[in-house]
Amino acid sequence: MKFIMRYFFLLLLAIPITLQAQEVQLIILDKETQETIPGATIQAEGMETQVSDENGIISFSLSQNYFVMVSHIAYENQSFQLRPGMSREVRLDKKTTSLGEVVVSAFEADRPLLEQAAAISRVTEAELYRFNETSIVQAFNTKPGIRVEERAPASYRISIRGSALRSPFGVRNVKVYWNDMPFTFPDGTTPLNLLDLSNIQNSEIIKGPAGSIYGAGNGGVINLQSLQQSNQNKISSELAIGDFGMRRYRFAVDQRLENGGISASYVHQQSDGYREHSAVDRKVFQLGGHFSPSAKQSISTNILYSDLNYQIPGALTEEQVLENPRMARPGSIEQNSSIAQKSLYAGLTHTYQIMENLENVTSAYAQTSEFENPFILDYKRELQHSYGGRTKFTYNDRIGNVGLRLIVGGEYQYGKTAAQNFGNRDGVADTVRFADDLITTQGFFFQQAELELPSDIILTLALSENFSRYDINRSIDAQLGTPSAAGRRFDPVVIPRVALSKKLNDFSAVHASVSSGFSPPTIAEVRTNEGSINLDLDAERGINYEAGYRAGWWQGRVNFDASVFYFRLNETITTFTNEQGVVLFRNAGATDQRGVEAQLDYSLIQNPTGAITNLKITHAFTGHYFEFRNYESGGNDFSGNQLTGVAPNSLVNQLDLSTAWGFYVNFTHQYVDKIPLNDANTVFQEEYNLLSARIGWRKTLANRWDLEVYGGAENLLDESYSLGNDLNAFAARYYQPAPGRNYFGGVKVGFRY
Repeated sequence: MKFIMRYFFLLLLAIPITLQAQEVQLIILDKETQETIPGATIQAEGMETQVSDENGIISFSLSQNYFVMVSHIAYENQSFQLRPGMSREVRLDKKTTSLGEVVVSAFEADRPLLEQAAAISRVTEAELYRFNETSIVQAFNTKPGIRVEERAPASYRISIRGSALRSPFGVRNVKVYWNDMPFTFPDGTTPLNLLDLSNIQNSEIIKGPAGSIYGAGNGGVINLQSLQQSNQNKISSELAIGDFGMRRYRFAVDQRLENGGISASYVHQQSDGYREHSAVDRKVFQLGGHFSPSAKQSISTNILYSDLNYQIPGALTEEQVLENPRMARPGSIEQNSSIAQKSLYAGLTHTYQIMENLENVTSAYAQTSEFENPFILDYKRELQHSYGGRTKFTYNDRIGNVGLRLIVGGEYQYGKTAAQNFGNRDGVADTVRFADDLITTQGFFFQQAELELPSDIILTLALSENFSRYDINRSIDAQLGTPSAAGRRFDPVVIPRVALSKKLNDFSAVHASVSSGFSPPTIAEVRTNEGSINLDLDAERGINYEAGYRAGWWQGRVNFDASVFYFRLNETITTFTNEQGVVLFRNAGATDQRGVEAQLDYSLIQNPTGAITNLKITHAFTGHYFEFRNYESGGNDFSGNQLTGVAPNSLVNQLDLSTAWGFYVNFTHQYVDKIPLNDANTVFQEEYNLLSARIGWRKTLANRWDLEVYGGAENLLDESYSLGNDLNAFAARYYQPAPGRNYFGGVKVGFRY
C-alpha cells in the first residue's frame, strides 16, 4: 500500500500542475528610462503568444506555471517563471543599435560611438556569425578601411589603411588586445591564428595611429573581447562541415556562480585545403572566469591553449595559376613547408573602484610558445616566453560647468626567444646555420585628459612616452664561425594626439583629430631568415589628420558614419626579395595616404510581431588613394606610384533578413579594385566581385533548448582571385589562389539548465 501511494504521489508530480485560471498583468518597461514598451511579446511552449499594448501592459488569464520569454526587436530577451495571478514589472535592456547608444572603449573613453573623435569600426558577435565560422576574414572585411587576408588557411595578414606593406606574412604593425591584455607580443608580431572564432565575442578596430594610449604603431588597434560574464547555466555543442574536407566541432559549458561565473570551451577544426599542401589542424581550449569579490572590485581570468598545425602551399606565378591554381609551389611539398605552433596564454584583469570618481584597471599576462617552421629555403625552431601588463587610473570630476576625465597609466612587455635556423633536407632539420637569443623590451606611459565643454564639445589631449629595445645574441654562426652580439635601443619618443568632437544634436556629431605615429622595426624585420642583421632599419614616423561625421536617425534604424584622412608617413618600411628569394626590408622614403571611409546601414523593416521581423541593408565604401613620395631604389624612381598591396576602391553590400518562424538570410557582396603587387606598379591583381550567402533556422524551444541549423556558400560567382598576394615577389611568384565556389553547413545545440 505504501508503495502504491508513493507511486501515485510521484505520478502527480510528473503531471503539469493545473491551477484555477487567474489574471496575469505585466508592465514592460525600458530599464534605463522607465518608459513603457508597446509591442513586446511574451512566449512559452504551449501558451498563446501575448503582446503588450500601447501602454506597455500585457494582461491575460493563466491557469498554470510557464517558463516564459519576453522579447522586443529593440531590446534584449528576458526569461523568468510566470505563475497565475502574478503582477510585476519587467525591465528590459535596450539593444545597442543607435550610434548614440553603442558604447565603445576606444582610447579608454567608454563613450557612445557618437561622441568618439576617432575612426572606429565594430564587429559584433552577430556579424562574426554571418559567414562560414572557420575564420574572422569575411566579417572583418565588411568594414571600411580594413582588409584581412588569408594566404593559406590559418595564415592571416591584417591591413588597416594599407599597413600590410611591411607584413609579408603574419600580423605586424597592428596592436591587438584580447580581454584588455596585450595579445601582440613584445617582438611586434601577433599570432591571431591561435584564436578560434568562438574566442571572440566582440571586436573594436581603431583605424590609424593610436599611439597616444596604446603605444608605438601606425596601423591601428584591434580590441578583442571573449565572453566576459556567464549569466546562465548552459551546455552547448556545434558541428560544421564544408568543402575541401572542412570539419569543425565545439563543446562548451557556462556555469553561473554566486558572485560570478566560469566558462570553458574546446574547439577542433580540420581541413584538407583548397590547394595542394594546404591542410590545417587547430585545437583550442579556453577557460575563463569572472568574479566580483565585493561591490568595489571584479576579477576576470583567462587561460588559452592552442595547438596549431598548417601547411604552406606557397605563391605561384601567373603561368602556374593558369595551369592549375590548386597546385603548390614546386618544392613546398618536398620540403614540408609548414608551421607547427603550441602556445599557452594566461592572463588576469582586476578592476577596483578606489573612490566614487577614481577607478583602476590592471591586467597581467604570461605566455609561452613552441614554434617550428620548415620552409623551402630553411628550417626554423623557436621557443618563446614573454610576460607583460597594463594599468590605468581613471579619475572623473567637474570644474564648474566643465566635466573632466583624467586617464594615466602604463604598459610593459618583455620577451625572450631562443631561435635556431637550420638547413632543410627533405622536410627535416639539417645542420644548424645560426642560433640566437632574442630579447625584446618595450613599454610606454600614457596620459589623457578629456574635457566636456559647454555646447556638447569634448576636447581630448593625450600623449605617450615610448621606449623599446632589442638585443640579438648569436651563439652559433656557421658562416662566420664566431659568436656575436647586436642590439638597438630607440630613444624615448613622445606621441601626441589632439581630438575634438561636437554633438550637433541628439542624433548627429562631427569630430576631428591630429595624431602622431611611431613604429620601430620588429626583430623579424631586422633579423631575417638568411642570417643577416640590419641595424640600419629606421622606425616609421608619421602624422595623421582626420575629420568625420556620424548620425543616427529614426530611433537607430538608419546610421551613417564617414571619415576623411590624410596620413603622411616617413621612413616607410617596405619589402623586397634577394636572389635567393628571401624577404628583406628597407626604408622607402615617404608615402602620402589620402582616404575616405563610409558606412551606411538602414532597417527597412523592424516589426517584432510581423512575419518578417527585421530587414536590414548595409553599405561600406573604402577609398584609399595612397602613393609613394620621394622613393628611389636601385636606380628606379617609384615616386608617384600607388602604394603596393592597396586597392584604391572597395565596396561591400549586405542584406540581413529574419522572420518570426526563426528563418534568416545573410547575403554579402564585396567588390575589390585592382591591387598593385610591386613597387614599380607593373603587376596588378585584377578587380573581382565576391558573393556569399548564409541561410538558416534558429529557435528556442521550451525556453531551454537553443537550436540552429544553417548552410551557405562562398564565392558564388566562382571568381579567380587571391585572398592575399606576395608583394614584390621574387621570380614573379605573386599569387596565392583562393578557393572557387564552395559550400558549408552546420548545426548548433544548446541546453540551459
